[in-house]
Amino acid sequence: MSKPIHGVLPIAHTPFLEDDSIDFASLRKQIDWAFASGADGFATGMVSELLRLTFHERQQLTEQLGEMVQDRGVFVAGVGAESTKQAIQYAQIAEKAGAAAVMAIPPLSTRAPAAAVQNYFVALAESISIPVIVQDASGYVGQPIPLHVSVDLLKRFGNEKILFKPEAAPISPNLSLLRDATSGMARIFDGSGGVCLVDCARRGIVGTMPGMEFLPGIVALWKALQQQDEEAIYRLYFPICALVSLQLQAGLDGFLAVEKYVMHQKGLFATDLRRQPYGWSLDHETRAEIDRLLKRLDDAIG
Repeated sequence: MSKPIHGVLPIAHTPFLEDDSIDFASLRKQIDWAFASGADGFATGMVSELLRLTFHERQQLTEQLGEMVQDRGVFVAGVGAESTKQAIQYAQIAEKAGAAAVMAIPPLSTRAPAAAVQNYFVALAESISIPVIVQDASGYVGQPIPLHVSVDLLKRFGNEKILFKPEAAPISPNLSLLRDATSGMARIFDGSGGVCLVDCARRGIVGTMPGMEFLPGIVALWKALQQQDEEAIYRLYFPICALVSLQLQAGLDGFLAVEKYVMHQKGLFATDLRRQPYGWSLDHETRAEIDRLLKRLDDAIG
């Protein structure tokens, strides 16, 4: 029987060695740490640097992660691509590797009309037997997915097959629009890195897909939200929110720079290398502020 796709599903970061190849030893260490920290599974996505990997690397990453999950939770594979044919091929690789679901953004290189975006997701859903998470990552890349496209996909396939990760600004109000337009049937994941998690949780979500770097805090915050422990919610949320604000200042490059720094500092990654080119790096003052905030988050977790 398939495992439920819900709860805390952090996005795995792709570690690199000094020769720019994928560090699979660090990757395994990250996944083991995620489950030890209380994750319900994991996924790949934008902050996995998928768009910077070769086809062979993406295939190898998916296959390796499919083996690493080891029946401990769910694995959701990011399969978004620049053509329908590419996305279908990535999705079929993911299903064969044992992924519980796939997640896709629309193509980024063209401003596809709504009908073309819908056809892309329809073809993707029909090409595999596992669920598809429709990701709108337009808060930092690409263009928004029209609301009616999401509604039509849900009507066509149902909420066991189609789920959502809306990240178009403003995140929380757009989440409510999707919820209300589908009479509460849409199964929605927060994708804000944690900065909107409290607000999104109060609007009704089935889980959250943050990065890995602040995972123990996110797990504790998710539990506090489930238990409606208001004091714990804000004790945990404030340092998380402050940390994510440092990432947001530089968009996707900001998330990647902070994530790799933190994972390296934790001893989970052998390096903090990112795949080039990128447009922003941490300076020593930002690193110092991250360290101070991480200490506050650790204290809040207790």
